Amino acid sequence: MKGKLFGNGLFESSRMMLPEHKEAWLTHQEKQLEKEKPILDEQEIQLIQGRINDSFHQRIRVRVTVFDPIEDKVYEGIVSVVNTFLKEIKLVFPDKDWKYIKLDTIMSVT
Repeated sequence: MKGKLFGNGLFESSRMMLPEHKEAWLTHQEKQLEKEKPILDEQEIQLIQGRINDSFHQRIRVRVTVFDPIEDKVYEGIVSVVNTFLKEIKLVFPDKDWKYIKLDTIMSVT
């Protein structure tokens, strides 16, 4: 027996989706794509700090990879400020734009 009242027929036969359902479904899909922040070992943290220090003192351009739950972001520029109190750096891009980046979100510096 096939019909709308058996199995998943009632839901599948419906062509209407409420905005609330669509929003909840999209939120659910985004959460499935999210990833956890990996834990860096002490040696990797020291390498990151050393490269930040080199960029700050010697004005060397670096590529900073920042953690994001969906997709990691990569910025390229020169470290102009290291704020140890707020635990962040100021990265100046080649077009003279800048961005503050929290140290605990940095995954790698090359």
